[in-house]
Amino acid sequence: MSTAVRASTTVSPGVGVGSAHGMRRVLIFWVPLILFIVITLFPFYWMLLASLKANSELYSLRSFPFWVSTPTLDHYKYLFEKTLYARWLVNTLIISIASTAISLAFGILAGYALARLRFRGAGILGVAVFISYLVPQTLLFIPMFDVIKTLNIGDTYWALILTYPTFLIPFCTWLLMGYFKSIPKELEESALMDGATRIVAMVRIVLPLAMPGILSAGIFAFTLSWNEFIYALVFITTTPMKTLPVGVVNELIRGDVFFWGSLMAGGLLGSVPVAIFYSFFVEHYVAGLTAGAVKG
Repeated sequence: MSTAVRASTTVSPGVGVGSAHGMRRVLIFWVPLILFIVITLFPFYWMLLASLKANSELYSLRSFPFWVSTPTLDHYKYLFEKTLYARWLVNTLIISIASTAISLAFGILAGYALARLRFRGAGILGVAVFISYLVPQTLLFIPMFDVIKTLNIGDTYWALILTYPTFLIPFCTWLLMGYFKSIPKELEESALMDGATRIVAMVRIVLPLAMPGILSAGIFAFTLSWNEFIYALVFITTTPMKTLPVGVVNELIRGDVFFWGSLMAGGLLGSVPVAIFYSFFVEHYVAGLTAGAVKG
């Protein structure tokens, strides 16, 4: 009898500690995680609801706001049949890919030079490159408009492809510079001692190891290019050449009339490519940003 009593007294404290630990884990980890997921995904859920509601339900105060009673695809049909949404999507994709490629090319070369080559003023130049990224676009679009007008490339893809890198290259350079610093120099020095040139060592040794940082910089550049509004609004004037953010706003907001259903449908579809892009490379994106922030 005494043995059973001692066994029960030794087991019960462990059970209490385990339950307390589980409750603490729920309160500290799962509850904040669930709240974060709900807050993050709620705008997409709201856009989906608004895009599937008929106008009678969308503007009715008696309808339940968090559910759709009679789903409809009229807003999506209006988006593709009455506007140039598909053309805007293609324009944005072309401009974003071209701007990202240019920014990565120059960012890799500048970041590698600032991280590996020794020359006077390298540190100051690296800081200046990053500070140039902080200059707001609202101060730059006026002088850039004069440049574009002089080059006679207004209302073309080149007007945005050549101006987007002005704010993409500085950040890509800063991010890649920090990631290149995290790669041991001994790897390159061994290749140089074996007869490889600086370019060969960079292409065959450094760039494969820096691929997470390059992917994170590419994701960042693509996202900014995809969502950019000010330059696209000023430099593009005709409707067929507009990008997605500008086209949706200009064509679906007419004075004080807002086509909310089509606006939500356009915003939801416009966020899908970026979300897919992030889902494939999110691990590399986090790794690249972490290395860039620590070593930069």
